[in-house]
Amino acid sequence: MSQQRIELAISGMHCASCDQHVTRALKDVFGVQYVDVPGWRSGRATVTAAADVTPEALVSAVEAVGYGAVVRKRVSLENADVPENARASHDFDVLVIGGGSGGFAAAITASDLNKRVGIINAGTIGGTCVNIGCVPSKTLIRAAESWHNAAHHAFKGLFTGQNRLDWSVVRSEKDALVSSLRQQKYVEVLAAYPNITFIEGVATFEADGSVRVGNRHYTAARYVIATGAHPRMVAIPGSDEAQPLTSTTLMSLDKLPESLIVLGGRAIALELGQMMARLGVNVLILQRSTRLVPEHEPEIGRAIQNYLLDEGIGVITGVQVEYLNREGATRVVHARVMGQPREFRADHLLMALGREPNTAALGLEQVGVQTDANGFILVNEFQQTTNPNIFAVGDVTTNPELVYVAAASGNIAARNALGGEHQALDLSVVPQVIFTDPQIATVGLTEQAAQKQNHEVQVSTVSLEHVPRALAARDTRGFIKLVADTGSGRLLGAHIVAAEAGEVIQTATLAIKFGLTIEDMTSTFFPYLTQVEGLKLAALAFHKDITRLSCCAS
Repeated sequence: MSQQRIELAISGMHCASCDQHVTRALKDVFGVQYVDVPGWRSGRATVTAAADVTPEALVSAVEAVGYGAVVRKRVSLENADVPENARASHDFDVLVIGGGSGGFAAAITASDLNKRVGIINAGTIGGTCVNIGCVPSKTLIRAAESWHNAAHHAFKGLFTGQNRLDWSVVRSEKDALVSSLRQQKYVEVLAAYPNITFIEGVATFEADGSVRVGNRHYTAARYVIATGAHPRMVAIPGSDEAQPLTSTTLMSLDKLPESLIVLGGRAIALELGQMMARLGVNVLILQRSTRLVPEHEPEIGRAIQNYLLDEGIGVITGVQVEYLNREGATRVVHARVMGQPREFRADHLLMALGREPNTAALGLEQVGVQTDANGFILVNEFQQTTNPNIFAVGDVTTNPELVYVAAASGNIAARNALGGEHQALDLSVVPQVIFTDPQIATVGLTEQAAQKQNHEVQVSTVSLEHVPRALAARDTRGFIKLVADTGSGRLLGAHIVAAEAGEVIQTATLAIKFGLTIEDMTSTFFPYLTQVEGLKLAALAFHKDITRLSCCAS
């Protein structure tokens, strides 16, 4: 399809939102593929459109939203995703802000599209997951779990170690893995893409649409924000005195405390709380809600609380923290539980109350990028912000805070920004895993959510006591709950508490994504003595009493 480039002089723009109004007006003209308004002070717009789009249509569109427009130049073009004038007038085709998983996915995709790419990164390359998130936490969790299982479960007789693991050794092994993966997956990967320019420093958008890093200004045809998030520090009175730890500082302690209070009752709080307890720390979890992981099925919160209590971990729900203070080396939490005043004491506090987006220094207000009440960037299904030239991906947005979502959204953002595509990020079926022991893995709708969507729901729940793999492993903690539509039999949700639940959930994810039914599940072979066989047993339990089935019977 033949294309043309039309340059317009725009009058009447007087603030940062004006260029957005002009951009949207031009993009609404049928046949327009690309619009570049480089800031309201520029007084110009460049449009790439199909050959049959008239300059008069563009002028009329601009005038309809209250601005003036005069055609300065019109050039016929061959097919091009990013206009030639954009390549000539900008430093990059796309400038990515943030050097984590989402940012790298966007940059690599753009590089594969033969675009000029820049990455601006402040701090350590690699972002949250590899440096201070998934990789270090799961490494420590696994070490603590291995010791716990050897000391307390089926292999107790083989364990000849001390009462707790050597923290300095475990931490050093964690640091070595983090360093290795950062080098292999980020530093060396970056070196493999010569058309990606790496820029160190803090990025700030200016009113003219450029990005300032120190004393340098950079421009691009498109921008992708991937700055991530950091642990949320709630302004509880006395926090400055008590100095709570975050997930980051906890994993970097030189010495383990004797006792730890965890504020929070969701994924990070439970994962790190159980890990520290298994490393020999006396742990108490204080949760504001009436149950742990309140966004999950109620059975999950009750089950995981019981398992933590069985390990000697304190759990108190319905806690309203009022203030914190410090008495010597002891931190004190002053709270109310069921309306009654309580005090809780420990060597350290861990604040695990969610995350906050890294947007404070970006200057988003300069370029018309809107955020929600908590500061997370608002994006549409194409990962486009309220500024059509700026995209955002990963934890800095309102998307689920999952590394695989960040990477997928980075890829999609780059293609939509530079390849002329309109590919939506499909978040309808997203599996999630909490790495407690047993693990919590979920996908799809809860029973209550399905009912709110007007499904007539049927539910099946099977205890791990009926799963041969769990019996053989001498670990029958947990259950599998399936939610299905009664009329169609289609699987709507799967909720699992079990050892290896994270390995099981992907089968349920595929079943939900592709509309499989309970009958599809029961008529499919599942290998015996695997944990995933529990999904078939749970599907059978919709219509059969599985206690009356022999091994492998269906």
